[in-house]
Amino acid sequence: MSAQQTVSHETWLAARKELLDREKAFTRERDALSAARRALPRVKVEKNYVFETEDGEQTLEELFDGCGQLIVYHFMYGPEWEAGCKSCSFWADNYDGVGEHLRQRDTRLVAVSRAPLSTLLAFRKRMGWRFPWVSSAGSDFNYDFDVSFRQEDLDTGETNYNFGTSRFPSDEAPGVSCFTREDDGSVYHTYSAYSRGLDIFNTAYNLLDLTAKGRDEESLSYPMEWVKLRDQY
Repeated sequence: MSAQQTVSHETWLAARKELLDREKAFTRERDALSAARRALPRVKVEKNYVFETEDGEQTLEELFDGCGQLIVYHFMYGPEWEAGCKSCSFWADNYDGVGEHLRQRDTRLVAVSRAPLSTLLAFRKRMGWRFPWVSSAGSDFNYDFDVSFRQEDLDTGETNYNFGTSRFPSDEAPGVSCFTREDDGSVYHTYSAYSRGLDIFNTAYNLLDLTAKGRDEESLSYPMEWVKLRDQY
């Protein structure tokens, strides 16, 4: 049974306009936050990361594919895993279709995981995705961007997730990192986000947030307990 109060249209409209004022304030604050994000300083990437791609080995600079900006989604898929993370897959269901739009703004989106490329491509085919997905196996990329953790880090609790504000219980974690490329080929790290900072990527969650029931996860043992791979519902 719904806990919402039932009222007249006039009363609902007054309440909706009151909430609209808060939504407008939030939008203005979000715009200010986005501006502050763009104004962050950057760090030059000095290490030569090499990835396995459908076009052979490529450096981080080559992943830009001619664009000036690169968004990397750190997809949880360990080298020995039989399938990709169900939560990262929930996020990845939102990626197809945006690539050409992003390219019009000089930006490319690529997923990166430590699993072998053949494993990633087979899982991508199973899920019906088309976005570019590359393997960082053999490089320190995932470790350097705090989305993969060695056993000694797990044993000591030094997983340093979300800029050291939390500990992650697995050797793989989700995240997003952004980079820019200069004309001379130099690459700079501009932004990374983890944990709830990834919410903005998930259209399904943002749509559910508009509804009366919302995400409806309060009674679950953990928020995404209900999520399955799309072909397992």
